[in-house]
Amino acid sequence: MSAPTIRRLSRPRNGRMIGGVCAGLAQRWGMKTSTVRLLAVLSCLLPGPQFVAYLIMWAVIPSE
Repeated sequence: MSAPTIRRLSRPRNGRMIGGVCAGLAQRWGMKTSTVRLLAVLSCLLPGPQFVAYLIMWAVIPSE
């Protein structure tokens, strides 16, 4: 029996739009990148620090 593959959270070099945060989250969760991007844009319509959280993730999540 083989060990399960663990996907690390990182920002891919290919497929980035701005910082690659949504692309990295999509890879980690096994979702389409466009879905994660749409959810990120829609979340910005709600009150809260979503944009600040994106900037922090951009700085913290390592690039591939």
